[in-house]
Amino acid sequence: MDFCPKCGGMMLPNGDKLECKTCGETKTLKKGNEYEKVSEEINTKDTVVMTDGNVTTRPTTNVICPECGHGKAEWWLQQTRSADEAPTRFFKCLKCKHTWREYD
Repeated sequence: MDFCPKCGGMMLPNGDKLECKTCGETKTLKKGNEYEKVSEEINTKDTVVMTDGNVTTRPTTNVICPECGHGKAEWWLQQTRSADEAPTRFFKCLKCKHTWREYD
């Protein structure tokens, strides 16, 4: 398995090339190359999940988006100031994707 040097997406076989399904970057396969024998066979014990980037793994909360008024957003904490100060809380609206922050 190879990953795209440009975006980090998975490179999949397409004829005599490996192609990134995310950004379209290609890599030509040469004779004797370790990728010469490419198989799309998947071991049932392995799990490969490809997403389009719209999947969120962050926790969500009920908060009103200041941009569109939607009532749900994902959130995360990030240390943006010195270590002895409270972290900044960021929100991202699940509907319009607007991002905003709150300080304690």
